[in-house]
Amino acid sequence: MCARPHDENPQRVSGIIRFAVLGCLLLSAPQGTASEKAADSTAAEQPDFEVPAILIQAPRPIATVGGASAVEVRVDSMALPAAPTVEQVLRDLPLLHVRTNSRGESEVSARGSESRQVAVLVDGVPITLAWDARADLSVIPATALQDVVFVRGLSSMLHGPNVLGGIVEARVAQRFEASTTRELHVTMGADNLGTHGTTVKTTLPFSIGRGQSQVRFGVGYRDTPGQPLADGVVEPLPDDDGLRVNTDAANVNGFVAFRHQARGGAWASFSGSSFKEERGIAAELGVAGARFWRYPHVSRTLAVLSAGSGDRASPLGGRGDVEASVGFDRGRTDIDGYTSRAYDQIDSFEDGRGRTLTLRILGDQSLTRRGELRGAFTLSRIRHREIIPDGEFVYRQRLWSVGVENIWRLVERGRAVRFLTVSVGGAHDVGETPEAGGREPLDRLSEWGGRAGVTMGLGSGNAVVHASVSRRGRFPSLRELYSGSLDRFAPIPDLEPERLVSMEAGGTTRVGDGEVQLVLFHNRLDDAVVRVALEDGTFMRVNRNELRSTGLELVASQAFGPVALSGHLMIQDVELRDTEANETHKPENLPEALGGSSARFPLFLGLVGGADVEYTGSQFCIDPGSGEDAELARGAIVGGFVSRGWPVRASWGAGSFTRLEARVAIDNAADTALFDQCGLPRPGRRARFEIRLH
Repeated sequence: MCARPHDENPQRVSGIIRFAVLGCLLLSAPQGTASEKAADSTAAEQPDFEVPAILIQAPRPIATVGGASAVEVRVDSMALPAAPTVEQVLRDLPLLHVRTNSRGESEVSARGSESRQVAVLVDGVPITLAWDARADLSVIPATALQDVVFVRGLSSMLHGPNVLGGIVEARVAQRFEASTTRELHVTMGADNLGTHGTTVKTTLPFSIGRGQSQVRFGVGYRDTPGQPLADGVVEPLPDDDGLRVNTDAANVNGFVAFRHQARGGAWASFSGSSFKEERGIAAELGVAGARFWRYPHVSRTLAVLSAGSGDRASPLGGRGDVEASVGFDRGRTDIDGYTSRAYDQIDSFEDGRGRTLTLRILGDQSLTRRGELRGAFTLSRIRHREIIPDGEFVYRQRLWSVGVENIWRLVERGRAVRFLTVSVGGAHDVGETPEAGGREPLDRLSEWGGRAGVTMGLGSGNAVVHASVSRRGRFPSLRELYSGSLDRFAPIPDLEPERLVSMEAGGTTRVGDGEVQLVLFHNRLDDAVVRVALEDGTFMRVNRNELRSTGLELVASQAFGPVALSGHLMIQDVELRDTEANETHKPENLPEALGGSSARFPLFLGLVGGADVEYTGSQFCIDPGSGEDAELARGAIVGGFVSRGWPVRASWGAGSFTRLEARVAIDNAADTALFDQCGLPRPGRRARFEIRLH
């Protein structure tokens, strides 16, 4: 037996809320997404085009040159539970696939991408540049977030290295909204399982000199006895509480954010957040070699310091802007491996201590009235200390990237062609591994990236078409190269970088009081890193020759008076080709279809109702016992809610309340057993009640 001292008391975490109000409102002005300032300045120079708001709580898209419109959503407008996680926020975004893996971690993918190919940024700093090259969104609190932007596909060369499948950017302090009054937000919630959670946040505006400043801070806590069993899902060691064994958890978190906006446009911001959690991990059902794990300790602290000059006259002529961010990301994850589903005897452990320091600099410079040059530099230094029964091992990795983009507005206020904007960019990425846990360090690796895109508005601008082609590489993470994952994987430190060539084309048009967008995409990923099963029941990561994904995306929204409807659908064909062996396989965890729809409508006596459907098509996973591909059945999860709000008037030194809202909701109303991976079903039916004061 192998053990490490820790607190043996199991604790618990809150469940998953499901409510989506999806929208796709196109902004006519093609804007870059490298920074909020750049987007705003570009918009100011574009032709006037009024797009009416359809849903107050709908995600708002941001156009990218040559790319499908991104989706931006204000977190405080979403129907989330108290002390929500980032996973719960992202499950409500269209065309983003979120699933739970066998480690209990939440992974995201878009357009046939793998989770390590989608970058997650907080206040402009990528938190996916780390030991595992991805962030476990199931434990990261969303208490501090103001808004989230999701850009599918490779929309820019300016987001740093290892960005292939999309961008999820969360803003804590880099968004500024002037306020003259103190605000206080309190949310309390519970469900029928015994879950409870609370968040308290406040906003304090004040003035420094001739500028405006704002401080936000808050705390959150959530606790749950576990996840409910869906209909037909049976635990090998049943209990009378109807819960998955070993899914209890508890999380406590806090944040502070500051931003100062000078009258001349210069600004500075700081955000700091931290959380600590203990949780159990559901073991796979019906498969050999299931993991019996608990996380006695998971914690993470993230601090980001940023500053920008604001748009102003440039020494090079014209106008320009420079902004810089420094991020410090420190995390700890302790894993205990148990001998059986009884979770009463530890036989292994794996502790990780990670630290990442990241610098990101962005700038733009106008080139005549219709052109703009943008650039970015990103440098990350990753250090990870792994503590396992065999000893303690230290790993280090350095990643840096330089990217430039040139944007030209060739036509403005035309007739047949309302506007025409083109973008051309390139990037150079470098990866180094100076310390490899006592093994021979890897040679220096480098990759190049490039992108060209065009966006064109037709007629009055009610219809917009776009197209782009891009190429980029991704370096394998330290964990992919060296981790044995409690003897689950055979390390293979000679993995090659992945290389993606991507193409997309589509159009968006207004229909009545709504929008419809259709996009076609094709991706070819060379040297794709995938896992394969070995004869002894373990896994190994290898480079397959080619992964191809071809698909169609449809997003639509429509308003009929007070009734708001929206929906999205993605259909894709994904194949994994081993050209040397002349074999074709279906890759893991990439559904053939993904979709959803939602509705919001008034009822009576001031009540508001809503319903949503989330559909996941059939997908494949590797059966750990046989090593063969196993098909997971398609299915849909249905949810709904009823809410009522009342105006209130209450204020004191900490802030003021102006509205009280009560909500009753049900998740997975049909109690559908839908699997994320072999042996890992989604949670069953859950009823929730929440009260919000804001």
